[in-house]
Amino acid sequence: MNKKTLVLGASTNPSRYSFLAIQRLVAHNHDVVAIGLKEGEVSGVQIEKEKIPFEGIDTITLYLNALRQKEYYDYIVSLKPNRVIFNPGTENPELYNLLRKNAIEVEVACTLVLLSTKQY
Repeated sequence: MNKKTLVLGASTNPSRYSFLAIQRLVAHNHDVVAIGLKEGEVSGVQIEKEKIPFEGIDTITLYLNALRQKEYYDYIVSLKPNRVIFNPGTENPELYNLLRKNAIEVEVACTLVLLSTKQY
């Protein structure tokens, strides 16, 4: 099942996990959109710098530390995703609570592992 995914904290640096996540999501035929500090492109996915009001987001996978996430709280909630995946290093109980209050599933996991074990 195709789950439109926003990679938040995307990077064009091949050594970053967000880069690998975009590649693997595309390889698993998911629609992918991305936001990062710098514009660029990974596997045909354009990385945007602005908080674009994307439609139909199922999953947001985070690659920002808790401090950097603060400026995105309202944006994340406004997209009304079904779930937000907190990858290793992005854990944030404050945001967990906000998401749960807005009926958004919180998943503390690794997107790359979920994809490789067919649990995405």
